[in-house]
Amino acid sequence: MALGRGNYLFMGSDAGGRRAAAIYSLVETATVNGLDPEGYLREVLGRIADHPINRIDELLPWNIGRAVMPAAVVPRAASATPVSILNSSMS
Repeated sequence: MALGRGNYLFMGSDAGGRRAAAIYSLVETATVNGLDPEGYLREVLGRIADHPINRIDELLPWNIGRAVMPAAVVPRAASATPVSILNSSMS
């Protein structure tokens, strides 16, 4: 999946563009795997400091999605987005 190809030119530096690309990739991969990206990142950032490096693959979106999902990582279909809340209040 290609995201923001031209936008990376304006990240301030090559390193900033690479970091942004890595974050965008994690967000989109979580979305494709049916996870709430914010919940996924919150879960991973909360666990990563104490997680063994030789088991880092357990934190990938498709592996967290297969495991028993904590409350913070809800499937996107079940979560209410600000847009859906806004649309339901306007009807």
